[in-house]
Amino acid sequence: MDELILTIVENFKELSYLGIMLALTIEFVPAEIVLPLAGYWVYQGDMTLFGTVLAGTVGGTFGPLTLYALGRFGGRPFILKYGKYFFINEEKLSKADEFFEKNGGMVAFTARFLPGVRTLISIPCGMAKMNVWIFSIYTFLAMLPITFIYVFLGLKLGDRWKDVGELANTYILPIGIGVLVLFVLYKLIIKFRGNKASVK
Repeated sequence: MDELILTIVENFKELSYLGIMLALTIEFVPAEIVLPLAGYWVYQGDMTLFGTVLAGTVGGTFGPLTLYALGRFGGRPFILKYGKYFFINEEKLSKADEFFEKNGGMVAFTARFLPGVRTLISIPCGMAKMNVWIFSIYTFLAMLPITFIYVFLGLKLGDRWKDVGELANTYILPIGIGVLVLFVLYKLIIKFRGNKASVK
């Protein structure tokens, strides 16, 4: 399967930065393959780091919007019926639902750093009819550092760009944990201020 995806992505190279954007807009094409390979293209001198990161971030924002739309306009029954065509099953969807219920709309940002829910979290955001602009801004802000890490590591590893996946997790997971800690602190501060205001 990875070889098929790799062939598809390599064909997108002919479209340069637009190709990167389009490849990432197709949600079943993993960013973990596209972005390190794009970093390798930077290493080869075919593209610039800035242009590649920008194209990857924009594509990484458009891609989740397709799943957001499925959730918003199709609803859960539609997802469960046709999700198999997007590599979505009920277990994965339930995980994303649970994460959304616990954390609210901010998950459009925080969940991007967490394996297992980073892609499917777009569906419950859509089902909850989260404001599409807020969803897009959160997604863009999360995808920017993630895209940079994958592309930069692909650039640095050069011919060994396929090794980026495991290495990237050593950077992305700590960032994700840090983001979650800050998010929890933010919620606690808001709750504390709310309680304080109600006492007055």
